[in-house]
Amino acid sequence: MRNYAIKAVSAIVSAAALISSCNTSSPAEDVCSYVDALVGTAYNGHTFPGACVPFGMIQASPETGRDIWKYCSGYSIDDDALIGFAQNHLNGTGCPDLGDILILPFIGDQVVSEVGYDKTAQRVSPGYYGVNLDNGVKVDVTATDHTSQYLFEYPAGTDRKLSIDFQSGLVFTNAALHTHVLFSDVKIVDAQTIIGHQNTKNWVNRDWFFAISLSEPVISCDTLARQEGENADKIVLNFGEGKKPVQVKISMSSVSIDGALASLAKENPDWDFDATCRSAHERWNSLLSRVEVKGSIEQKKNVYTSLYHLYIQPNNIADHDGSYRGADNNVYKSSNGAYFSTFSLWDTYRAAHPFYTILNPEMVDGFVQSMVSHAGAQGYLPIWTLWGKENHCMIANHSVPVIVEAFMKGFTGFDPEKAFDAIKKSLTENHPKSDWVTYDRYGYYPYDIITVESVSRTLESCYDDYCAAVMAKALGREDDYEFFSKRSQNYKNLFDHSTNLMRPKDSKGDWKEPFDQFVLSHASTSGGDYTEGNAWQYTWHVQQAPEDLISLMGGPEAFASKLDSLFFLETTSESTGFVSDVTGLIGQYAHGNEPSHHVVYFYELAGKPWKTEALVREVFDKFYSPEPDGLCGNDDCGQMSAWYLFSAMGFYPVDPVSMNYVIGAPQIPEMTLHLPGGKTFTSKAQNLSEANRYVKSVTLNGKPLASCMISHQDIIAGGVLEFEMTSEPVIR
Repeated sequence: MRNYAIKAVSAIVSAAALISSCNTSSPAEDVCSYVDALVGTAYNGHTFPGACVPFGMIQASPETGRDIWKYCSGYSIDDDALIGFAQNHLNGTGCPDLGDILILPFIGDQVVSEVGYDKTAQRVSPGYYGVNLDNGVKVDVTATDHTSQYLFEYPAGTDRKLSIDFQSGLVFTNAALHTHVLFSDVKIVDAQTIIGHQNTKNWVNRDWFFAISLSEPVISCDTLARQEGENADKIVLNFGEGKKPVQVKISMSSVSIDGALASLAKENPDWDFDATCRSAHERWNSLLSRVEVKGSIEQKKNVYTSLYHLYIQPNNIADHDGSYRGADNNVYKSSNGAYFSTFSLWDTYRAAHPFYTILNPEMVDGFVQSMVSHAGAQGYLPIWTLWGKENHCMIANHSVPVIVEAFMKGFTGFDPEKAFDAIKKSLTENHPKSDWVTYDRYGYYPYDIITVESVSRTLESCYDDYCAAVMAKALGREDDYEFFSKRSQNYKNLFDHSTNLMRPKDSKGDWKEPFDQFVLSHASTSGGDYTEGNAWQYTWHVQQAPEDLISLMGGPEAFASKLDSLFFLETTSESTGFVSDVTGLIGQYAHGNEPSHHVVYFYELAGKPWKTEALVREVFDKFYSPEPDGLCGNDDCGQMSAWYLFSAMGFYPVDPVSMNYVIGAPQIPEMTLHLPGGKTFTSKAQNLSEANRYVKSVTLNGKPLASCMISHQDIIAGGVLEFEMTSEPVIR
C-alpha cells in the first residue's frame, strides 16, 4: 500500500475529535465514526470525500482535477492541491460529469486556480467534510438534500475572497472544459444573492438552476475574462476584512430558479452550520445503524463505509413540490414527491438493488416508479440515467431485473401492468444499443452487423428476457411468457463447444476467426465483441440458468475445471483500447468489473462449495481494505460495496429475480440487519479465523439448511443464519 494511504486513514480514525464545526449527539454507538469517505479516492475507485445526505441531490466535495478520466469524481488523494469545491459529484463511476459551481476561498491580490492543503488532516464524516488550506483558510462543508453549506474561516487581517467558477465541470478533456457550457444566465440579485440557469453537455445534456446565498454582503464583485469557447463567467467576490467566518449556501434544481430558492427556504433557511451538519449526521447514523456488526475495527470500517457508498445514490432530483425535469426535457410532477436518477443499472442490478429490497424497502417503490415514469417520457426504460437524462453508457436494459425483482418480492407501490408494458416495449422496440429486429432475426447479435459488444449484448439481453418472462408468467400473460422465455435462451447460440466459451458469430452463422479469447474489449476506444472484458470473463454471464451452462460444458466436473482455468490463467493479449476498468484480477476473473461478481458463487452450484469459500476470502483479502486505495475498481454507484456486504454475511444474489441467494462463506463474526416491524436477521460465523475459512455446516433458525440457497422470504421474516467454520474443505 502507498504511504499516503496509511497516513490519511490514521488521520481519519480520529476525525470525530477534529470536527469542531459539527457537534453531533452521542448515541449508544455512533456508527458514522467507522465510515471513511476517503476509501476509493486513490487508484481508480473514483469516490469523493465530500458532504451529502442519503439519496440526496447535492454532493458538496473538494476537487483536485476535472478534465481527465482520473477525475470522474473530481478528487484524487494523489494530488497535493485543491482547485475548489463543487456542489455535485458521482460516486465511483467510469465517466465524469457534474462538478457544477466550483468555489475556492483565497486571500491576497492574485486570483489563484489552486491551493495546497493538508491531506493527512482532512476531517471526514458522513454529512461533513473539513480541511485546512495552505493559505490559512479553514473550510467546513455540510449538505442537505438540495443544498450545500460552507463555512470559511479566513486568517485575521486579510481580505476574505471567494472565486466562483460557473464554467467549471467534470469533463473528458481539457478542450471540453471550455465548451461544455452551452448556455449560461447568471444574475447578481443583490449583495448577498446570486441566481442562474445553465445548460451543460458532457455525459448528458442537463439544464440546471441554482441560487447562492451569502451570509454577509460583498463589498466588490469582479468578473474575469473568459477563454475562447467559454459561455460562463468566473467571478471573484471580496467580503473585505472581518473576524466572522463567511458562510455560503448553494441550492440546485433541475426545474427552475424558484425551485432552487424554495429548497433554500424549506430545508436550510438559517445560518446555523452546526445544526445543518448535525441533521445530516443524524440521518446517516440512523440509516447506517440498521446494520449491527460484531467484529474487528477494520471490519466495521469496511461494512459501514460500504453502506455509506451504497446510499449516496440513486438521487432524488425532484424539487420540494415534486417537480422534476424528465428525459424529454419537459417538466413533470411526481405523484409521490420524489423522482430518482443516477441509475447505474448495468452495475447495480446485480447486488445493490437486491440489498435495497432487504434493508431499505421504503425506497424500492420510488425507484420503480421513477423508472416507469422515465420510460413514459423517453419511450423505453432507463439504461444509465443522470439528472433524469439517459446517457446510453452501458448495454442491455437492466431496469428490467430491478422492476421484476421488486414485483416478485411483493412490492406494490407501482402499477405492475404499466410496468410490464414498459418492459415489453423496451425489449421489443428498437432504441440505442438495442436492435431487436436484428436480434430476433438471428437469435443473437452478429458481430458483422453489430460491430461492438455483440457477445455481451446478447448475453446481457438474455437475462433481461428471462426476467420479463418471469413477470409475464406471474401476470398471466402467457404469450409474452412464451416469447421471452424462448428468447432468454439465445446465449446457447453463441456457446462454442470447441472452446467452451461464448464466442462471436457472424450473420452467416460462422464463428469469428481468428478468435483471441484473451483480448480485452472496450467499445468506445477499441471496439471488440465484449463489454469491458474478454471471452473468459463473459462466458459465465448466464445468471438465469447456471444449470444449463453446466450442462453445455459437459457436466459439473467439466464446468468446475473450466472455472479453475478462469482463476488460474494469467494470459494477456494486447489491446489498443482503454482497459483500466478491468481490474482486481485473479487469473482472468476481474473483480473490479461487475460481470464477474457472481462467478465465484458458481462453484457452489457445481457442488464444490469449498472453492467458493476460498475465493471469497481471497477477494476480501486482496480487494477490500479501509484505505484510499482499498478498492480494486470503480465503486460503480455502490455495486462494489454491495458485493462486499452480501458476501460478508455469507450469501449473494446470483440471480436476483429468483428471490434466492447462493450460500458462500461469511467473513465477519456477526452481522445483524434491523428490518421493518422490529424484526432482525443475523448472520453468525462460529470459529471464523484466518485459518478457518471453510464452511463445515449451515443452519437457519437452528435447522440444517436444506440446500445451497437461502430465500428472500427467509431473510425478511427474520431469524439466524449460522455457519460453523473450519480449516479444511468440507463436502456438504
